Amino acid sequence: MPVILQLFWEYLLVGLFTFGGGMATIPFLQDMGERTAWFTQAQLADMIAVSESTPGPIGVNMATYVGFTVAGIPGAVIATLGFILPGFLVVLALAYFLSRYSASKALDKVFYGLRPVSAALIAAALVAVAKITLLRFDPALSFAGLSWPAVGLALCVWVLSNFVKPTKKLHPAAFLGFCALMGVVFWKLIGWQG
Repeated sequence: MPVILQLFWEYLLVGLFTFGGGMATIPFLQDMGERTAWFTQAQLADMIAVSESTPGPIGVNMATYVGFTVAGIPGAVIATLGFILPGFLVVLALAYFLSRYSASKALDKVFYGLRPVSAALIAAALVAVAKITLLRFDPALSFAGLSWPAVGLALCVWVLSNFVKPTKKLHPAAFLGFCALMGVVFWKLIGWQG
């Protein structure tokens, strides 16, 4: 199958089966990276950081990023279309059915049942990102210990965002900028790469 069609198909499946927002796509992307070898788990962590730091939905940003790295601008367009097409069609169908069956108890139960699925996918994404970010892996050992700069930075942001009154109400973008700056500082000073 040509790579452009494979990009469309892979992202069509991700867009079709992901519920709960962009972070819920991460388990699907991990699987895609392992099956296709388009990106490593470390590159996935970088994509998450870039996608979270740029405007727009994280899932769309990641589809565009992977599509571009695999097949240039046509790949970016095709992967993005593949990702958004299922959601677009589902929203059209839901708008039709919700207008006809808005008082349905069965429909309320379906939406209620999707909540734990979304929570589980987001929790899996959290574990995956924490594993990639906070732990160091050595291919020979498969685990080499904690990444102390990442653990220290995570603890610092947690304390600043939850317990220090002047920084507690800062916008999340301020913390993203702080973490990006500290990543550059750590990289320059000690050669840390996450």
